[in-house]
Amino acid sequence: MSEDKPADTVETAPSEVNAIPNGKGHEEESAASVKTPSAEAGENPHRTENAEANLPESQEFLSAMEDKKTPRFTDFEGKTSFGMSVFNLGNAIMGSGILGLAYAMANTGVVLFLVLLTVVAVLSSYSIHLLLKLSGIVGIRAYEQLGYRAFGTPGKMAAGIAITLQNIGAMSSYLYIVKYEFPLVIQAFLMVDVPAGEWYMNGNYLVIMVSFAVILPLALMKQLGYLGYTSGFSLSCMVFFLISVIYKKFNTPCPFVDFSFNSTGIALNVSAMDLGGEPDPACIPKMANINSQTAYTIPILAFAFVCHPEVLPIYTELRNPTKKKMQHVANISIAVMYGMYFLAALFGYLTFYGEVEPELLHTYSRIDPYDTLIVCVRVAVLTAVTLTVPIVLFPVRRAIQQMMFPNKTFNWPRHIAIAFFLLTLINLLVIFAPNILGIFGVIGATSAPCLIFIFPAVFYIRIVPEEEEPMRSFPKVMAACFAGIGILFMIMSVSFIIIDWTSGNSQASSGQ
Repeated sequence: MSEDKPADTVETAPSEVNAIPNGKGHEEESAASVKTPSAEAGENPHRTENAEANLPESQEFLSAMEDKKTPRFTDFEGKTSFGMSVFNLGNAIMGSGILGLAYAMANTGVVLFLVLLTVVAVLSSYSIHLLLKLSGIVGIRAYEQLGYRAFGTPGKMAAGIAITLQNIGAMSSYLYIVKYEFPLVIQAFLMVDVPAGEWYMNGNYLVIMVSFAVILPLALMKQLGYLGYTSGFSLSCMVFFLISVIYKKFNTPCPFVDFSFNSTGIALNVSAMDLGGEPDPACIPKMANINSQTAYTIPILAFAFVCHPEVLPIYTELRNPTKKKMQHVANISIAVMYGMYFLAALFGYLTFYGEVEPELLHTYSRIDPYDTLIVCVRVAVLTAVTLTVPIVLFPVRRAIQQMMFPNKTFNWPRHIAIAFFLLTLINLLVIFAPNILGIFGVIGATSAPCLIFIFPAVFYIRIVPEEEEPMRSFPKVMAACFAGIGILFMIMSVSFIIIDWTSGNSQASSGQ
């Protein structure tokens, strides 16, 4: 308990940090008061990496008298295993973004897509490294509080707003999948060609039912660690999706036969060879490709790897937490998602080539909307994205609580009210959102670069003192370049998307 700590461990902590709860029952200041006496008290507070290497990582977050009292970040700290943490972080990374990657590959080419995917994955891992290093320096495991330590209240608000926008966009895209895929599943089960307006085939009703019958109860969990099992099941569903995409590539002719033509009995050439024996140009993969839709590729990729708001909460609940251990969790999660992303994009693209749609499952429906395997895949994807929403909702609720209720400790009515409000808002967005590509493009082009590139780098430059790392030191120069890359990505992406929209050819502005 904090009142049992020696007074010298708490007297110099900043008042705002001491007053800000983590939203899970205990306050972050128990750690910040141990670590942060530093910057404001004029002591020599900051450790170098070499100094950190000489002490167990837990000592960076616990008091020097940890043999007597062990301050906690949450009442669930230290309970989540390494594997469950990988599941939770992997599930935070994985989501509806995987359904748009085949379309991204079609508009970049195989080689260029692989290069971009690799670059974004490596940069995401480096970004997490910066966040973990900062959390070790200042003893804070909350993204918003890193912003507060760097720039005061404006920094905290900027981080909180970016997290809120990013994760609301992510949850909207997940529920968008529910809205458009769930009716197709019911239609396939009932073998209904043309729905007659039944309420149970209306995506708006279905997304509301799923939100409040399945997602809301899971979102009311007090800690992320409890969702490890649902995260593992969600990832298993996406593995099934990947296996099915690979299988369908070898069982779908090129060019494929559209169901509307096939059902009328019209015979079409389904060979990859034309009449002259030459390969059909439509069935030859492109190694590099640039067109108007290429502008969406970087935002989609950036959106697909955003998990940074969840990193520090997962770190808080990790059993025996160390920076090295949490970095391993992040690296494994990113590596697994990297492999799944590339394989899903590659085999999805090699199945449909230039005909692939922004939402991959819609393309399969053009072959046979009643295909049993594809119906099962739809159910698996629906399950996966539904179980991902509670993971993504946690950081938003935390950000709202720290922005609006900074001096309040955990309170069940507020905990429930924020979750209910967020799900209601997201349902309204989903009902009126244009389509999934627009969500990926706009959110990925703005908040994602901030959370992955700009904020971690700028916070690092601002927080790490010049006495320890001068501005011209290699780590800070790297951080500055990292921030520059994020700004460049944001400007390019937003510019291309605006040009694409104003040209009248944007697929993001048209419904599917």
